[in-house]
Amino acid sequence: MRLERISWPKAEEYFKHNDMVILPTGSVECHGRHVALGTDFLVPQKIIELMEPKCDVLIAPALPYGSCEYLEDFPGTINLGYDVLYAVVGKIAENLYRHGARKFLFMNGHGGNNAALEQVCMDLDKKGALGAVLNWWTLAWTLDPSWKGGHGGGEETSAMMAIGDDLVDKSMMADSNIKDLTGNLKTTGFGTIDFRGFNIITRRRVRSITDNGWIGTDHPNTASKEWGEKMLKACADYALDFIEEFKKVEL
Repeated sequence: MRLERISWPKAEEYFKHNDMVILPTGSVECHGRHVALGTDFLVPQKIIELMEPKCDVLIAPALPYGSCEYLEDFPGTINLGYDVLYAVVGKIAENLYRHGARKFLFMNGHGGNNAALEQVCMDLDKKGALGAVLNWWTLAWTLDPSWKGGHGGGEETSAMMAIGDDLVDKSMMADSNIKDLTGNLKTTGFGTIDFRGFNIITRRRVRSITDNGWIGTDHPNTASKEWGEKMLKACADYALDFIEEFKKVEL
């Protein structure tokens, strides 16, 4: 049931008998030269679309913008930042709480959103409600370790191939050309470097790390539509099972 597709009396009726809401969250940001900017909200939306025929929980409209300061140098990226994202998600949750929601599932597509979403969950807890954040990409590689990927790599590219042929430009797939700080300070992520086997946090603008915008050991050229379809279905099936167990929580 989509919130935007029902009237207020139907929403009122829903909350008389149900206290759970799903809110998809994501971002509009660079995922390399080959993948659409909307990856981080299009994937959660697709997972929910796959869930919908078997899901009786109210689904709120997806929030497409997130906190992605480190990627904002790439054209098309839209960064709300932590403060604004926290305020927006918090206000959405506050309104849904007022109408009767007590259990919130944030179907998240962007790691940069986690700090704000976790704080909203803390705020909900103080009010006697409960929030849970499901990051689809980490769920995917937990379900199958061979699916583990980086930002804009084979994992996310496969998911986007499964959503639409026009969302991935194979002709633009190229190496990420990651820049190390020195010969002994190897870049291992957008916010980490390795020195003698230990990862050290060094949050930097991504454009100083790569002129492409993707990172990971899963090169985009390993992606396939079949991988994406299998992965998204597995995530949807897991989420449906989680929801049934989440319903049992007594507040």
